[in-house]
Amino acid sequence: MSSFTAYDGTELAFGTSGDGPPLVCLPGGPMQDRAYLGNLGGLSAHRRLIMADPRGTGGSAVPADPASYRCDRQVDDVEALREHLGLDRMDLLAHSAGTNLAVLYAQRHPERVGRLALITPSVFALGIEITPEVRRETALLRKDEPWFPEAFAALEALVAGKGDADAFRAIAPFWYGRWDEAARAHRDAEDGHKNHEAAARFSDGAFAPDATRAALARLAFPVLVLAGEVDLNSPPPATARVAALFPGAELVVQPGAGHFPWLDDPARFVAATEAFLARPVG
Repeated sequence: MSSFTAYDGTELAFGTSGDGPPLVCLPGGPMQDRAYLGNLGGLSAHRRLIMADPRGTGGSAVPADPASYRCDRQVDDVEALREHLGLDRMDLLAHSAGTNLAVLYAQRHPERVGRLALITPSVFALGIEITPEVRRETALLRKDEPWFPEAFAALEALVAGKGDADAFRAIAPFWYGRWDEAARAHRDAEDGHKNHEAAARFSDGAFAPDATRAALARLAFPVLVLAGEVDLNSPPPATARVAALFPGAELVVQPGAGHFPWLDDPARFVAATEAFLARPVG
């Protein structure tokens, strides 16, 4: 594990694995450390993965100012990491809630981004609404699964505003293309790698969707938006709207995949992501 000093003196950690051109990776959660990303299904065989632990998670120190957990404040952390690595421009991959941070970074520092890969992206920074109907339609793709009745009942309760912590646990299978032992272990490990206090502050006043969408329309670098076909969190109709905000963005919908496509079909995920990253820039 390596570290660097952020703009406010907070020591932030990152790990590296693999060989090849560097790829800076931002985890989701929000405010979850990098552990759950693994080696992104074997993408480390093609790229040197540089995986950051957000402030207050994993090996990164807790900041003196809790307000610095806000997503827009963390843009300066990403820029400090780029400077520490000595990269003039960097290829950037982000997952889920981490895509909010990647998008805000691209808005503020477009000249520092070579390629941008948004994996099962969050839509908060972009002001895109995911309707209950879209979530239900996505969930119904799994109606033949043995766990479906209990999970769908919990989803209906949540949509109606009547769900609780047990309901959130019950819908966990919808986040994975296969609800098998590996998926259960992945889900069970999540809470131990997340800073819940930081997550509660992540979105607090951090986003200005109109300004962000206008800025993204002017970007010139290649963008990949990768969705999971059965991902309840980031359904393909919503991710298609994300892709439409970037000039010439490539939208890939990975068949049978949920919110963690590198777990559901590593070979397909790596092939799609590496094909994008290998594309010439400029």
